[in-house]
Amino acid sequence: IFLALINAIDGPTKRLSSRQYSFTYRSENHDHCVKIINFRCNFKAYCLFSFLNTIIYCIPAGWIWGEHGFLKKLGAVDIAGSGAVHLIGGSAALASALMLGPRLGRYDKGIGPLPLGNPVNAVMGLFVLWWGWLAFNSGSTYGLSGAKWHYAARAAVMTMMSTFGGGTVSILYTMVKLQGKIDALDIINGILGSLVAITGGCFLYRGWEALLIGTIGALLTCSAMPLFDLAGIDDPVGASAVHGVGGIWGVLAVGLFADNPAPLDTTNGRCGLFKGGGWYLLGIQALTVVCLLTWGLVTTSLLLWAINKVITIRMEVHVELLGADLTEHLVKHGNVNVVGVSRAVSALTSAIDTSEISRLHNIGLNPAHNKQIQMIGDMKNKKRLRLPAIFKEIIRNRDLGINNAKKLIPRRKKKANLDTTGNFVVKKRPPSSTVPEDNKVLNIAWVN
Repeated sequence: IFLALINAIDGPTKRLSSRQYSFTYRSENHDHCVKIINFRCNFKAYCLFSFLNTIIYCIPAGWIWGEHGFLKKLGAVDIAGSGAVHLIGGSAALASALMLGPRLGRYDKGIGPLPLGNPVNAVMGLFVLWWGWLAFNSGSTYGLSGAKWHYAARAAVMTMMSTFGGGTVSILYTMVKLQGKIDALDIINGILGSLVAITGGCFLYRGWEALLIGTIGALLTCSAMPLFDLAGIDDPVGASAVHGVGGIWGVLAVGLFADNPAPLDTTNGRCGLFKGGGWYLLGIQALTVVCLLTWGLVTTSLLLWAINKVITIRMEVHVELLGADLTEHLVKHGNVNVVGVSRAVSALTSAIDTSEISRLHNIGLNPAHNKQIQMIGDMKNKKRLRLPAIFKEIIRNRDLGINNAKKLIPRRKKKANLDTTGNFVVKKRPPSSTVPEDNKVLNIAWVN
């Protein structure tokens, strides 16, 4: 809107195409942060972060693509954004995960990945991204005139070649990891990691090089995901691994394999290390990685810290337990059991206003949310007396999660009472007990 008001979107076609791509890259960069803060970020804080996050992308993008950018003057190459878009987004996502902390109960039962909420939608999302990546990379020539059409077509083909390698190694990785089984999440993120890796030099490579770059990118991505979980960094969709680790490899790969496309002179006459170009281009690409990674981590941390002073960035406990769809957006998923929702809401009725939730209709499907709701509803029935104490522990130390908080609450001991006839009265007891006393063993029979 601001650019339209100052007539900044009027001008030569080349400038318009550049600005349109900048808008698209900005949206893509922000999407990486959004995915990682799912399930636990306050919606109002998220909206403010979305607006201010533009600063985090625009400044380093100017370093690489701007006319006076210091990295551009040094000779850094990043054709379609392995560094400026994906590495910045991945590092910002990592900082966001560190600032927000893990979801409640995420690591109660180990570091293994949680099941996908909807695997079909996840795979469909992969195909949408895959198709869009062809436009991203081939459109980075900003036209088809002269020799540009040749390199636009080359970018599209090399993009597909990288995913062939990435997809193959992802399948092999998950089969080894799961002893013959195939995990959809590993394959999805492996292919995305190969796409991120090829983006930095999409028309600077030969076919076998693109295949190798995609293979290494996918392997690094799949290997990094469990390492983040091992460190207690809760990344619901693997954005830090896909865009952060994949982006680092994509920027460095240019310094190793790049050819100089003579008509476009994209690399300023330089070639990669394996093409006889020496160490200079690889050194500049490594410097680019350090600058972008540092910028993304530091600025995102400072931005979230500042926002937290105005609006608490973490959801309230009851909102996170019931899910923001239900409590903030009034969306009740179609497969959620009505009785289960009622029980879960009843368990938290002292903390929230349930009047709006009770009138909601079912929309869409979300098995993961259904499981969470069912767990809270079961707690209402089985641990009615212990429920307030459990939630107090969660509120006091939100990193515990539900299962660990339950372990800290001592179970109520059943007391044996005497009735008017002197007999013991208990609800549950064994038929008899043995008690040692003065070197003797007394056998006590329990009677009503």
